[in-house]
Amino acid sequence: MHLVITGTSSGIGRALAKHLLVQGHQVWGLARSDQSELTAKHPGVFRASRCDVADWAQMERTATEIAAIWPHIDGLIACAGLQGAIGPAVSLDPLQWSATVRANLDGTYYAIRAFHELLRHTPRRAKVVCFSGGGATKARPCFSAYAAAKTGVVRLVETIAEELRSEPLDINAVAPGAINTRLTDEVIRLGPAVVGEAEYQSALKQKGTGGGSLEKVIGLVEWLLSPASDGISGRLLSAPWDPWAGLGRHAGAIAKSDVYTLRRIVPEDRGQHF
Repeated sequence: MHLVITGTSSGIGRALAKHLLVQGHQVWGLARSDQSELTAKHPGVFRASRCDVADWAQMERTATEIAAIWPHIDGLIACAGLQGAIGPAVSLDPLQWSATVRANLDGTYYAIRAFHELLRHTPRRAKVVCFSGGGATKARPCFSAYAAAKTGVVRLVETIAEELRSEPLDINAVAPGAINTRLTDEVIRLGPAVVGEAEYQSALKQKGTGGGSLEKVIGLVEWLLSPASDGISGRLLSAPWDPWAGLGRHAGAIAKSDVYTLRRIVPEDRGQHF
C-alpha cells in the first residue's frame, strides 16, 4: 500500500511508520522535524516532508509534492498531535488554547482535505485512520483544548463517513489508550500544580508500569487499513478495549446502529426519570 502518515517524527506515528515499512508498505511521513534518519534506513520506500499539519498552505503544498510522485494513495493515517495548552481552561492563554485546537483538529481535517483526491484514485477501497483519545469520551480537567479537539475529531470522522457513504472509502477514529509517549513525559515534567494531581499520579503510574500496549494500537490500525474492515466507517474504536478484530463480520449491522459512536445519554437510557 501507499500510505501517508502525519506525525512520524516521534511517538505512535513513528512506531506505525517503522512497523508498516517492515510489512512492505510504501510510507510518506509528514512532520515538522527532520526525518532523514528513517529515510536513510529505508531508501526508496520511506519518503518524508517537513510540514506543519495546522498550516493549510504547507499541507496543500505537500499534497501536490506527493501527487507528483504517487498517482494515488491507499491510506491516510492522521496521527500528528500535541497537548498544547494545559491548565484550568479559564486561566489559559486564549491564543495558545486556540492553537492547540488548530493543531489537533484542523491538522486532522487539513490532512483529509488535502489527500482526499489521491485517495479517490486508489484501485482498492481507500482507508483513513484518525486519532482520538485523550478526553474525547469524558471530561479531562486541565486538558480542555486537547480534549475538545479530540472530541471534534470523532465528530468529524462520523460526519465525513456520512457525507462520503457513496464512495469506496472507510474513515474511522482510534482511541489508542494510555501509551507511553513524549506526551506522558510532558505531563510528568509539568507536575501536579499544572496538570492536576490525578493526571500527574496517573502519568507516574503509567510510566512506571510501561503503559498500554503499542502492539494493540498497531494491530488496530493495520486491521483498519485491511479489507477485513471494509464497510466499518464513522466509528470510534478503542485499541485496548474493543473486539475490533471480529467486527468485520458484523459490518452491515454496525452500519445500521450507533455502536462505537459518541451520543447523548438521557435519563431513560439509565433507567432513571428526572
